[in-house]
Amino acid sequence: MSKKLIKKKDLYFPSKEFKKNALINKKSIYKEAEKSQIKFWEKLAKELFWFKKWKKVFVHKPPYFQWFTGGKINITSNIFENNSKGFEKIKNKVALIWEPEPVNEQSRTFTYAELYAEVNRFANALKKMGVKKGDKVGIYLPMIPEAIVSMLACARIGAIHVVVFSAFSPTALRVRLQDTEAKVLITADGYNRRGKVVDLKKNADEGMKDTKVKKAIVIKRAENKVRMKKGRDFWWNDLKKDQSDFCKAEIMDAEDILFILYTSGSTGKPKGTVQACGGYTVQAKFTGKYIFDFQNSDIFWSTADVGWITGHTYSCYSPLLNAATYLIFEGAPGWPKPNRWAKIIEKYKVTIFYTAPTAIRMFAKFGLDILKGIRFNTLRLIGSVGEPIDESAWMWYFEKVGKQSCPVVDTWWQTETGGILITSLPGIGPFKPCFTGLPFPGTKFKILNDRGRECKTGERGNLVLLPPFTPGLLRGVYKNPKRYLKTYWSQYGKKIYFTSDAAYKDKNGLIRVVGRVDDVMKVAGHRLSTGEMEDSISKIDYINECAVIGMPDQIKGEVPAVFLVLKKNAVEKKRFTEDIYKEIQLKVRKEIGPIAGIKKVFVVEDLPKTRSGKIMRRILKRLFTGEPLGDLSTLANADSVQKIKEVIKLSD
Repeated sequence: MSKKLIKKKDLYFPSKEFKKNALINKKSIYKEAEKSQIKFWEKLAKELFWFKKWKKVFVHKPPYFQWFTGGKINITSNIFENNSKGFEKIKNKVALIWEPEPVNEQSRTFTYAELYAEVNRFANALKKMGVKKGDKVGIYLPMIPEAIVSMLACARIGAIHVVVFSAFSPTALRVRLQDTEAKVLITADGYNRRGKVVDLKKNADEGMKDTKVKKAIVIKRAENKVRMKKGRDFWWNDLKKDQSDFCKAEIMDAEDILFILYTSGSTGKPKGTVQACGGYTVQAKFTGKYIFDFQNSDIFWSTADVGWITGHTYSCYSPLLNAATYLIFEGAPGWPKPNRWAKIIEKYKVTIFYTAPTAIRMFAKFGLDILKGIRFNTLRLIGSVGEPIDESAWMWYFEKVGKQSCPVVDTWWQTETGGILITSLPGIGPFKPCFTGLPFPGTKFKILNDRGRECKTGERGNLVLLPPFTPGLLRGVYKNPKRYLKTYWSQYGKKIYFTSDAAYKDKNGLIRVVGRVDDVMKVAGHRLSTGEMEDSISKIDYINECAVIGMPDQIKGEVPAVFLVLKKNAVEKKRFTEDIYKEIQLKVRKEIGPIAGIKKVFVVEDLPKTRSGKIMRRILKRLFTGEPLGDLSTLANADSVQKIKEVIKLSD
């Protein structure tokens, strides 16, 4: 029986073998969910352990809503002692595999029983330190097992964790600690990044200034010399060494806050999105189960850092709720050699791989030589997250990594939604390059024009989510109800959640997300999507990745400018910018139209990105508008901005 996906015109479907073994393989699930979204989610919730059942499944007082009101739950009880698969069955199963960045350093593994004991010990340490239910605890850690232990320990005792990405600046950390009034911060002495030790404790010390943090817990990771402030700073191991390996789970109301996670922008104060215990647990469990098709033997690797929502949901809670084995990697996937990520997949026999289009394009940039000797024969499912994926990256991923045998689950969701809401289920399909897929069962999306009318097939509009929304949708912006209302519930009224993303549907009902609404240019009064233009340009074989922004223009308002990163072989051939410009002009005019004529092309070494892989187009745009660039320390490659400035200056 062939393992290759079945192709029908421009669509791909799972092989008969994959479909047969998939947890969800019948289209009827969509019809079942459509009959009553509320009953659908309630049925799923019944598979979890609740200390007390809910009184009402869904309560709606626009723009506010609640799920499973009156229900009592703890997410860690569902991961450990009350796991639906039975703790006795999973306690000796490996829960976590940790691969450190230094290639000569020993990896670490934790069974579910070992992880349970670690979580309980640290939960007791937090309680002894005075942390209570409802207290906020900052977590400023790299991708080490203690990051996950910290999150779970907070959830165990009902403390609200506020995870801050370890590469964020002290200023970014301080803003989040001040806003939440966190009383404790968990950090590390340092961590490894591209062969160097980052002094995280120094950043943490600076970030704690002018906050209400009274105590800091420090993990010895890099063994670098750090300053410990007496009475405030404590070593992780010292605190937990004498603690009991059992801590009773705090009984949480379904609508109690589980965590606050801040969205980061290039300027302005970040938004603290609020997630509720009950709804998030249900959504995290079943989106992971259905979309990644977790089987007992799976080794799952999501490359997302816990500092982002993907890291919260699919690098921590979802795989553990489903009793899967999760792989954590401390470093950069392309260091010390470009094939590090592929070697890790081979070493641990990874079966499910979930990463960002930016990473996929980076892998492709180095050519097929880096994949010599790599078979990828353990992979059975691959996924994409973080931004729309272009066709060339999709096809490279599908053919070179998935060997045309792995379903590609391209996924759309946001920090605000808590979990994946649009994708094609792997046991059903269909999969189509550039198209994210279908709404997850139990959700209802529409694409509306600016007047609120539903768009026709192929017509681009605004992606919106309709009631009853989803259990994992944010409950508010922390301390800022006005911003919550204005950002999400003002465009089409208080009953429609506005995603701020542009999208359209094809004749099969598949949704293609083309980018943020604010990534739309108005050229001579015509709306043009930068995402659609980028997809067109990326089809040129020597272009690795690109970003399109709108340059100010006195006549047309805005005109398109393109920033390009070329593939290695193109750089070696020393292609001339003028020739590239002409080829891009022809490509865009042919695929989109004359209105999309390119004004400028800039060939650069790299594009400014967050550590999660998102290209910061707003920063590129502000290089032309003269607006403040914002805090560049939140970028993974802040030095790229100065280099781009120099390229722009030379082109004038």
